[in-house]
Amino acid sequence: MIRKFLLCVALLPIFGFSQITIKITSIPDNTPKEDKIYLVGNVNDWNPQDANYQLRPDQQGNLSIQIPEGITDLEFKFTRGSWESTEGNASGKYLHNRVSQFTGSNQVLEVSIESWEDLAGEMKKTFADNVSVLRESFYMPQLNRFRKIWVYLPPDYYDTTKNYPVLYMQDGQNLFDNTTSYAGEWSVDETLNELHKNGDYGAIVIGIANGNQDRNKEYSPWKNVTYSGGEGNDYLQFIVETLKPHVDSKYRTLKDPDNTALIGSSLGALISTYGACKYPSIFGKVGALSPAYWFSFNELNKYLETLPKKSLKNLKLYVVAGQDEYEMMVSDVEIVKANLEKKGVQKENIKVKFDADGTHTEYYWKREFGSLYQWLFAPSEKK
Repeated sequence: MIRKFLLCVALLPIFGFSQITIKITSIPDNTPKEDKIYLVGNVNDWNPQDANYQLRPDQQGNLSIQIPEGITDLEFKFTRGSWESTEGNASGKYLHNRVSQFTGSNQVLEVSIESWEDLAGEMKKTFADNVSVLRESFYMPQLNRFRKIWVYLPPDYYDTTKNYPVLYMQDGQNLFDNTTSYAGEWSVDETLNELHKNGDYGAIVIGIANGNQDRNKEYSPWKNVTYSGGEGNDYLQFIVETLKPHVDSKYRTLKDPDNTALIGSSLGALISTYGACKYPSIFGKVGALSPAYWFSFNELNKYLETLPKKSLKNLKLYVVAGQDEYEMMVSDVEIVKANLEKKGVQKENIKVKFDADGTHTEYYWKREFGSLYQWLFAPSEKK
């Protein structure tokens, strides 16, 4: 949990220079009240307890600090006075240095401290009560590996006899819980619970943990000469032939493709897009957040060319990405979109959204998940 408070700009007597004003918008609940917070970075030779870079309260008790413009980009992070008490990511693990560019004009940078590395053991799990682990080590016979699988059940699952759509989501460790996520959870459970409270029908979510060092291999059916790949077909066979039958036998699911989605971000979006094209009789909906189509761009489009003309006529696809995530993001997505339409995907069944502020981050995907889900499973669709 994060303790929230309002922070204002603490003006320092710096004149004649542009500057970056850094404001902390939240700190971890377990931050000791007596501890001071320092900025450490390339502006103070990485001194973790530099009194000149302590974030100080203004007259209202709000913390901030101003950094006058330098000759290089600002690179920094926060400590409580030592390298042992450095800030961590949302999972309490190592956080890469923050970077901000001087622009020649005054800027205000709002940041949130997610955790402290030395206090990470005190972090509380953040998943909702209707999230559980389906199996800690689910055997993947197609790959001869084991994988942790999470399941989210709608709030009314045990109070009704309804059958539900199913979302198969990649990078399952990032979906529900800050303590297992790489850089912050998507809050899929909180988002769906809130939508359900407001009248949404509900859906089951199956979160498939990624394979760590095997992630690149499993999330592309084609090898990338630099970044591996090549096991995507085996991974999809695991979902189709092993995991989905198990889920369908254990839970009250709607088994048809119109009620079965593949959703993922980055390479998870690549394998989700390909998976629905390869198995249109299984998956009828795709959620692709910041798709890394570049990883196997030529191979993906050549594959699409081989498909029968109307093979994807029932597919529904939602793509959302930051327009500047990488140089070819917009054109790559538009080319894939055009090739999908050639294979029968109806124009009204493809939603593409580019955001000027979109970033390749869990935070962005968390922000966009609710809209993606609502569009894919519009309320008018009967279950």
